[in-house]
Amino acid sequence: MDAPYERQLLVCTYGAWCRLEGSDEVRAQLKRGVKDAGLDKKLRVTKSGCLGQCGHGPVLALWPDNVWYAHVKRDDVPEILAHLRGGAPVARLRYHAQRPGGNKTPEVQAKEAAAGTHID
Repeated sequence: MDAPYERQLLVCTYGAWCRLEGSDEVRAQLKRGVKDAGLDKKLRVTKSGCLGQCGHGPVLALWPDNVWYAHVKRDDVPEILAHLRGGAPVARLRYHAQRPGGNKTPEVQAKEAAAGTHID
C-alpha cells in the first residue's frame, strides 16, 4: 500500500512559543491554500509538537523535501504555497539550524530554566 500523502508540512503549534507568534493562523491559512490549489490529496498540512527550534517560530518542516521555514507570518503564506505548487523554496524564510537537534534561542532557554521546564 502506498503512503496516504506524498508530502507533509508540519507546522509547530506546540506550547506558547510558536503559537504566540501566530502558528495557528499560519497553519489555517496554509490548509485553505493547499485545498484551494487542489493539493490536499497529495500534501497534508499537520499540527506538530515541538520541533526543538523554539524562538525561531513559527517553524514549518516539509517532508520528505527536508525544507524548513522559520519566522513565518501570514503574509508569507502565498510564497510558501507557490513553493508547494512546484516552485522553488522561499530563500528568505529558509531555516538552517546551527547544529542537529534542538536549537532553542538563549531567550527561550532562559525562560524555561526560570520556570523549571525544559522540553526538546
